[in-house]
Amino acid sequence: MLEQSILFAFHLAEDLADFIRERATLAGLDQLDTCLRTFGPNGIDRFLGDVETTFDGRFERIEALLPVVEKAGVPLMIGFNRRYDPNFAELRKRLRAGDVGDVELVTIISRDPAPPPVSYIERSGGIFRDMMIHDFDMARFLVGEEFVAVHALGSALVDPAIGAAGDVDTASVQMQTASGRIVVITNSRRATYGYDQRIEVHGSKGMLRAGNVHMSTLERADGAGFTADVIQNFFIDRYAGAYAAEIAAFLDAVEKGSHPHADGHDGLMAQKLAEAATESRKTGQAVRVG
Repeated sequence: MLEQSILFAFHLAEDLADFIRERATLAGLDQLDTCLRTFGPNGIDRFLGDVETTFDGRFERIEALLPVVEKAGVPLMIGFNRRYDPNFAELRKRLRAGDVGDVELVTIISRDPAPPPVSYIERSGGIFRDMMIHDFDMARFLVGEEFVAVHALGSALVDPAIGAAGDVDTASVQMQTASGRIVVITNSRRATYGYDQRIEVHGSKGMLRAGNVHMSTLERADGAGFTADVIQNFFIDRYAGAYAAEIAAFLDAVEKGSHPHADGHDGLMAQKLAEAATESRKTGQAVRVG
């Protein structure tokens, strides 16, 4: 099932390249079409600016590159697709409107249905840079403040081969802002029930929660109680709407010069948190982020 999903993702990338090429041609953006033909479908994430996983892991290098991008005067869009998810976007909107008062505690859960091959793990940069970096960005996106302290734990509980490769498959991070707000993030490379993506925000006036998206709204009721349909099992399905909105935002940035929701600074700050978490797990100590 997972292999079929990956194959579907590849074909989706091909369709995406054709779609962007068509829009680019209509807009008279010849350079865009040349770029797509050069990179091809396999490189579409590079073209879209999905650089949070392609940047050099050292954030000092990112800091050196950002002024170059700014001087060039072109938009830099980081592929943090979850900012475009309608559920998480609505969550952020209601937080900004004060629906739950002052944000005090945020819990972010992200669990994959199955671990990737060890060959992928070996070149991924580690779970904090590869997987949790999206959650680091979501924490900043929701809270609206920078984090100053990071404490991470990790274990290889799913696949011993992941541990042998120098990584972990089960991780937890606690972060705190200067004002005292706390975010707890948990990641697992295994969830037997599907692609688990949940967020809960507790505030001074209440709580907001964004739950999982199910395959359908159907429920079955019998003597054992009510049973809901299973949750979606792959990121392409779960974030299909987010990817569509992200592509539209990217095209607006190219055609109209609009500012992306996630820019180079957002990528840099998420990378700093990933590096801090990586260091914290190795040392067992909380790491200050400046």
